[in-house]
Amino acid sequence: MLRALILLIFLTFSLAHAEAQKKELAQAKVSLKTGRDLDQSQKALEKLLKDSVNRRKAKVWTTLFRVMKKKYEDGNEKLYLKQKTDTAALFDITKEMFGLLFAYDSIDAFPNRKGQVRPAYRKRHAEELCGFRANLYNGGTFFVRKANFAHAYDFFDTYLDCASQPLFEGYDFRSGKSGRQLAEAAYWATYCGYKTRNVPKTLKYALLAQTDTSKLPYTLQYIAEAYSQQGDSADYLQTLERGFTAYPLHHYFFPRLIDGLTAQNKLEAAVDVTNRALACDSTNLLFLYAKATLLLNLGRNEECIALSDRMTALNDTLDTPYFNKGTALLNQATELERRDDGRKMKAALRRIYEQARPCFERYRKLAPDQKEKWGIPLYRIYFKLNMGKQFEEIDSLLKK
Repeated sequence: MLRALILLIFLTFSLAHAEAQKKELAQAKVSLKTGRDLDQSQKALEKLLKDSVNRRKAKVWTTLFRVMKKKYEDGNEKLYLKQKTDTAALFDITKEMFGLLFAYDSIDAFPNRKGQVRPAYRKRHAEELCGFRANLYNGGTFFVRKANFAHAYDFFDTYLDCASQPLFEGYDFRSGKSGRQLAEAAYWATYCGYKTRNVPKTLKYALLAQTDTSKLPYTLQYIAEAYSQQGDSADYLQTLERGFTAYPLHHYFFPRLIDGLTAQNKLEAAVDVTNRALACDSTNLLFLYAKATLLLNLGRNEECIALSDRMTALNDTLDTPYFNKGTALLNQATELERRDDGRKMKAALRRIYEQARPCFERYRKLAPDQKEKWGIPLYRIYFKLNMGKQFEEIDSLLKK
């Protein structure tokens, strides 16, 4: 008796379920014919697919796809006729169509009782979608222009995913013009990941993006930023090194590579980088400044002085070369003062202080707000040279 009751309830439920499915499919058929209430039909069919029983029904999936396609075609017609239409929504429909048929293909390809995989709709659906695939790329670039980088990424991600989807097993998207377009899409996906500061998205297609050589320096920049963001100093420096080697004059790689090596106290390696950079542009003031500062930190004072003189000869309005040269001279004075206090030594010390004085006076003039950098050196110089008036002035200034 109980079994019969359960069976009766099950049959009643199944009939009601089938009736609801039949009703929604019939309504969708009317919408497709009239072009009206397509949004409502789409929502109703999507609701049906939330039920596990309906997810096995090909008719529900294919009808939903036809509704989406009809919405796209109507919107595209309005666009062609230059009528008011929501372009963003049109692109969104395209992406939804791909997501729908990708999902159904996994169901369509489910092994039968004999373990055989024989998808019935794969070829037909691949042909249907192939004509819309370019709009995924176009949708991505559309949202990039709108600065909606997170949404743009989803379009490029779907576009790139087509190349590995079983649905498109009969298509070769990786060679020729299609392959070049894939590389460009990978670049834009990497860019969108970078703009949204999403490390996994930045790195997901980074390898493929690097095959687009026209944008390679920028791709390497985004990759380096991703590694930096996740605290991967080894890969960060390796990427900077690669970028600098290929593009030594690019604004991004050199200063960050120098900073990274300096932070790890690899000063000699950093000097080697400056030498390679100067071999490409011997008068580049950034390269010269970096090398002079490194030489100063390494205690190679004579080389630092010579390089600072070279910089001021190129541009005497820069303040740092005067500071570097003056500091290198004072370093030499400190070394001499540790030695024998002979007359010759005193004369040599005076010459060094006399050379350092105009360096710091010039630096003071060019960088008056940097008192903490020129105040103490000038105090020492004026004291050593017995320059009473100047010493009193700097002493008073420092006390304030």
